[in-house]
Amino acid sequence: MNRISIFALAALMISMCTEIYAQQKEVSLASIFKEGVFNQKSVRGINWMKDGQYYSSLKKEDGVTQVVKMNVSTGEQEEVLIDGNKLGIEFSSYSFNNDETKALVATEVESIYRRSSKGVFYVVDIASGVSQKLMDGEKISYATLSPDNTKVAFVKDNDLYYITLEDNKVHQVTHDGEWNKIINGSADWVYEEEFSMAQAFEWSPDGQKIAYIRFDESAVPEYNMQLWGPLYPQDYKFKYPKAGEKNSAVSIHVYDLGADESTKMDAGEETDIYLPRIYWTGNSETLAFIRLNRLQNQLDLLHANTATGDSKVILTEKATTYVDLNYNDNLLYLKDGSGFLRTSEQDGFKHIYHHDMNGALIQQVTSGDWEVTEVVGVNEKSKKIYFVSTEQSPLERNLYVIKLNGKGKKELTPAKGTHGINMSRDQKYFIDYFSTANKPLHVTLNNAKGETIKVLEDNKALKDRLDGYALSDKEFFQFQTVDGTQLNGYMIKPADFDETKEHPVLMYVYGGPGSENVRNAWGGTRDFWHHHLAAEGYIVVCVDNRGTGGRGRAFKHATYAQLGNLEVQDQIAGAKYLASLPYVDGARIGIWGWSYGGYMSSLSLMLGNDVFKTAIAVAPVTTWRYYDTIYTERYLQTPQLNPSGYDDYSPLTHVDKLKGNFLLIHGTGDDNVHFQNSVALLDALVAADKQFETFYYPNRNHGIYGGNTTWHLYNLMTNFIKEKL
Repeated sequence: MNRISIFALAALMISMCTEIYAQQKEVSLASIFKEGVFNQKSVRGINWMKDGQYYSSLKKEDGVTQVVKMNVSTGEQEEVLIDGNKLGIEFSSYSFNNDETKALVATEVESIYRRSSKGVFYVVDIASGVSQKLMDGEKISYATLSPDNTKVAFVKDNDLYYITLEDNKVHQVTHDGEWNKIINGSADWVYEEEFSMAQAFEWSPDGQKIAYIRFDESAVPEYNMQLWGPLYPQDYKFKYPKAGEKNSAVSIHVYDLGADESTKMDAGEETDIYLPRIYWTGNSETLAFIRLNRLQNQLDLLHANTATGDSKVILTEKATTYVDLNYNDNLLYLKDGSGFLRTSEQDGFKHIYHHDMNGALIQQVTSGDWEVTEVVGVNEKSKKIYFVSTEQSPLERNLYVIKLNGKGKKELTPAKGTHGINMSRDQKYFIDYFSTANKPLHVTLNNAKGETIKVLEDNKALKDRLDGYALSDKEFFQFQTVDGTQLNGYMIKPADFDETKEHPVLMYVYGGPGSENVRNAWGGTRDFWHHHLAAEGYIVVCVDNRGTGGRGRAFKHATYAQLGNLEVQDQIAGAKYLASLPYVDGARIGIWGWSYGGYMSSLSLMLGNDVFKTAIAVAPVTTWRYYDTIYTERYLQTPQLNPSGYDDYSPLTHVDKLKGNFLLIHGTGDDNVHFQNSVALLDALVAADKQFETFYYPNRNHGIYGGNTTWHLYNLMTNFIKEKL
């Protein structure tokens, strides 16, 4: 082929691509936030049924909610188990008892904080369809059926109760619950937020005892959050332990229904501790629980005699930095009573360990320079463990099976991307929620070999809609910092990208310990806002700095005792790398983030004022002295022990370095990262005579949403970026 023909062909291809892009629509803000064009579908509320041949699923059609029974072998619906229309209620969640003759459904659910809620609960008899309203419709929390199917336990007004279903009689277990003082059976604010728990009680296997955690938050300082709207703004006061302040005094108790009395479990002499987990070991005589010291660098597993409260330490793990409960939170007691499985990153990567009931190590089941992210099933009969890991890449998640002795490991989901797994109780089947960065959720029913039985959701309608929009693929890349550290990133370019032109760049950052934003997974609404910016000519980039997850203990723990230092160095290095690319305008690089990301974007603009022109900080931490004990002290120790770790990389310390354009956004009703953070930063910027822009959303919490809020927020940020970048 001669040169003229080659050039003619190239010109034709460019012309065709231009014509295709011209025919496609650009991603608009309205299409994202008003029309929901890019919302994907999923399969929700799936519960595997006891015989292994069926699963139930939550289904909503024409405004009616149903729980339907699905045949695993055919993938077809067989019957309606719970019909909201017949019950005369609109319910949002359900759970079965062990023999699946009864179900608990919740309606009128009201959120409290991130994980806590209360609602009206009904017990439904599956055979007859007859429902029994609990507590005459009073709102209660965490209603849970007993294993013997005769009772429901719940929390109301900070006290623990149970109802005997036969006579609908209410039994009060605790009597000292009081707002902002004593909590029984549910978590205090900081446990809920940082230990990912709300319910703090568990039925014993025989249904004759209830283990619960009691929080005495009397000495915890109150945070006062004003609620705007009435003629006189109202004060909302709740207990929030900021770094270095007093935590709740926590204890574990076991209530014996027959004796009508509680026994306190011995957690040791030290009281300034955390007790974030309770587990029944397979019988009602032995309760297991986790104990963490205040600095969270020692984790103990204890077994307690529920009749006497006597306890003993079964296992201890120590670290020079911290023992991350999230990386040790797959504790599972084997049904045959021979021992337990747990995960730990003690060898440098999170892996599975097998111990006997006395805590002695039998076997490290998995090993390698990759991490087990979740244990999804254990088949004791075949001695197989099913788990999800990063073995293929820190950017991906795949399902594997391995024998209890550590042999015979096999990958069951080879497709590159992210697989979320919901496995049946008998490990014969699993639901695979699969997506990639450029393909939305694909939900399938599979057998234990990984073979697909049926596609449950393919999001074809969304894929067809996507074809009508000018979108570029999310591209992954790697680069090395000056010290040789290799970092992962992704890039979203304009659909009509011209590499001969220089483009402005907006970096998106979170960057907190153990987090991951650079993943081969579908990104959702925020990604499509980035696609909108790409349609306006921007390149959007995200880099996972040191301290983020998926790459082992050393990488994650590198930021210990000095949050903000290495992370910001890495974001600056990322900006400099991007500036070196021929299609990037190095004079127009911005950065934005939310929460920890707002902390990062603020600090990056200040410390990287020679590379960043613009930054947006949404709901940022501006000094770790204002954040809670559990999260902050895990990574920084206390302010008393490590004051420089709190102050050296606080944005408040570096306001004098601000040169570029800065937009500060916060919700005044943020119970998590308090509005106080932005007030302090604003005050410091004013004192430093720095000009900036700011916007506050009255009464909005950390998520800044509700009504027209999301639409307004993203319009605000879009306009700022277009004007300042």
